This record gives sequence, C-alpha cells and structure tokens, in this order.
Amino acid sequence: MELHQDLPPLMALRAFEAVARHLSFIKAADELSVTQSAISHQVQKLEQFLNQRLFIRRTRAIDLTPAGEIYYSKIQPALESIASATRELRGHEQQETTLRIGLLASFATLWLAPRLAGFNARHPHIHVELMPSVQLADVNGGEVDLAIRYGKGGWPKVRARRFMGETLTPVCSPAFKAQGIHKGPLLMAKSVQPFEWIDWSAQNGIDLAHYPSVMLHDYNIVVEAAVAGQGIAMGRQHLIERRIKEGALVEAFDTPPFTNEIGYWLVTPDRPPSHAAECFAHWLDEIADA
Repeated sequence: MELHQDLPPLMALRAFEAVARHLSFIKAADELSVTQSAISHQVQKLEQFLNQRLFIRRTRAIDLTPAGEIYYSKIQPALESIASATRELRGHEQQETTLRIGLLASFATLWLAPRLAGFNARHPHIHVELMPSVQLADVNGGEVDLAIRYGKGGWPKVRARRFMGETLTPVCSPAFKAQGIHKGPLLMAKSVQPFEWIDWSAQNGIDLAHYPSVMLHDYNIVVEAAVAGQGIAMGRQHLIERRIKEGALVEAFDTPPFTNEIGYWLVTPDRPPSHAAECFAHWLDEIADA
C-alpha cells in the first residue's frame, strides 16, 4: 500500500494541529491567517477522512475527544520533525522569526532588557518580543513561545528548569532605616506564589505579624517605593544590584542572605522546542553563569 493513500489532507492536518494546541478555533484561525469558518471546514474534512470525531464542541469551549487526544499526540511530533527538517535544509539563520517571551515586567526591565543586545547580535534573524504581565502566560497553549517565571517551579502542563537562583535580603533606603524600621510597612508585589516574606521570616525566626503591608502591582514599583523611603522591600539581589551599589538601598535587618529553591525558571511547552527557543535557552544559560 502506497504512503499517500493513508495521508490525510495536509491543510486539514495543519488546521487540526493548531486547534488542538490552542483548544480554540478563533486562535487557530488567527495563527494561520484564515477565517474561523475555513478552519472549521478543514477540521470537518479531516474528521470525515478519519471517520472519527476529534473535538467535543461546547457553547463556550471545545475539548479533544479521546480519539482526538491520541491522534494529536501522534501527529504533533511528526509535524515538528517535518518543520525541523525544513529549517535545517533552508538554513536556520536565513529565516526571520519572532520569539515571544512571557515574563514579569520587573525581570524584563531590571535584568533581561539590558542584556538583550548580546542575543540580538548573535541571532539577528530572531526578533525577541517581550510580553510582560503579572498573570502567567499560557505557554503550552501557544500564547507565548516560552516564559521566564520567578518562583519555586511546579507549574503544570509545561517544562520548567531553573536557570538562575536568587538571594533574598530585606532592603530599604538609608533614610528609612535611620528613622527606624520597627513600624514597617512591608512592600510587596502581587504574586501567583506569595512566598518571599513567609519563607524569609520562617528561616530567621522573625515574627512579621505586627508589620503592616502594602501590596503593589509589580516588583518595579516595589523597588522604587523602597528607594523613595516608603517601606521595606524584599530585595531580589539580581534585580537590585545596581541600587545597592549606588547606596540607594541598604539591608534593613541584620540577617544573613536567604537562598533556597527560589529562582528564575525557563518555561517551555510540553513538546520539542523551536530552533529560536533553543537558541535563546542556550544564550540565557551563558549569561546567567557569567
């Protein structure tokens, strides 16, 4: 039996892969630059070819059927292999590509952005698009190509590895420390995993119950508020290094620097990475160790 007799229509296969990855006809249509109706038609065409329902269509959402899940798990690596072979034949660096990175605005501003020129010089055909947000970007769903997250790991449905640890030390302005820190307040950034002050106080046996707290939107704002003498911030050493050297921030308590599994994690989809994502991951490892 010849191979072509078992191959489904390739446009239908491409549409199915995009819908299955996003679990959205709208997002798949946007990605492939076609109408939602065209995507729906291609998926129906594939379902007719296979004589199987691939999606459960609900009012506001869709899910893969058991058959659809099995089929997606088999064809996705094959399509990635085809894409990889095509990239190799065409030459990686000849293709213009955009790499979308989800991350916190504070990490983008205080650490990554000042270093990005090195990556751009090495890979001029890869255009990095930073997409800062306090909310976790949907990496596995394709909202971004990869993400940099701060925390302890343990995020579901993604691959995550810590590429750089972090050291925590409460800091404040010299003037704020001179007038006394016993009244606080503690300056905090919104976080999906609020652990910094909890872990630090447990490690040092310091009861923070009587300290009031001020919740700020992003760690950038926390740092600026601390520099302005508004309270005590949990200093992330990689992000406040310049402020410490300038003398704008000093250690608030007489405690040793705190380290554990906290750090910065490279988060990628639960599937083989793209060439652009691999390039960025290798570069990130280099500068993290520098």
